[in-house]
Amino acid sequence: MSMVPFDDRDGVIWFNGEMVPWREAKLHVLSHALHYASSVFEGERAYGGTIYKMREHHERFHVSAGILGFQIPYGIEAIDAAAMEVLKANGIVDGYLRPVAWRGSEMMGVSAQETRINVAIAAWEWPSYFSPEARLKGIRLTTSPWRRPAPDTAPVHAKAAGLYMICTLAKHAAEAKGFNDALMLDYRGRVAEATGANIFLLQDGKLHTPTPDCFLDGLTRQTVIALARARGIEVVERTIMPDELAETQEVFITGTAAEVTPVGEIDGQTFAVGEITQELMTAYSDLVRNPAQASASAA
Repeated sequence: MSMVPFDDRDGVIWFNGEMVPWREAKLHVLSHALHYASSVFEGERAYGGTIYKMREHHERFHVSAGILGFQIPYGIEAIDAAAMEVLKANGIVDGYLRPVAWRGSEMMGVSAQETRINVAIAAWEWPSYFSPEARLKGIRLTTSPWRRPAPDTAPVHAKAAGLYMICTLAKHAAEAKGFNDALMLDYRGRVAEATGANIFLLQDGKLHTPTPDCFLDGLTRQTVIALARARGIEVVERTIMPDELAETQEVFITGTAAEVTPVGEIDGQTFAVGEITQELMTAYSDLVRNPAQASASAA
């Protein structure tokens, strides 16, 4: 499959307050973030020229930086404005945005208090994370041997680059076996999430989702919980063990990139792409593509 490299594209990227030609948006090989993962980021989608939950994403962007011990040198309103400027400059109406902040190359070593904090925002057209065929019949997951870390071993509530290293390992291993993605357990052996999305299980008419005590409480997750409850579907946040998959009728994952994606199989256990999953897929799609509804939902 041919692929356009992300460093060789037309367009512009907002980089430390300026619009820079796409191919010139670079950093030094001795940047602290490359060696020590001192970086945070966001993943956002624009629908019809409107970035869904833009303010919430950029608030979390600042919170994540604070958890990693640095401050983003641009306020939330400035990041909001820059994100919209990037969309307009690249002529994108429906697309994906990636704000990222990282420690620069002024210091090399574990200690890096005096490094510059760099910020960039890129945007590109990107369809759903999984193929239409996979979404139609449900994606296939396999359980990863890598587990989400405990809250006292990593900054688990930051959207920090370093936390995704095991996600890449897990997803690569799953894909090598013919699966679409991996199910990750937490440090206690409980169901946690997929490699980049939260997970929901339908059991006897109720939706169950793991309590996000050692992984991100995703913005899409929050939206889907609200959509379900507005439709009279009970949502239970609790501890979920892997053996409960045998008692589950439907499974889906949620995330900005994945949106609402049905799961058809986990380690040989199959699930229907049922009515509740389909209803929430449609409800989410309708919501994010209607700015008026989105504003009402956020209020």
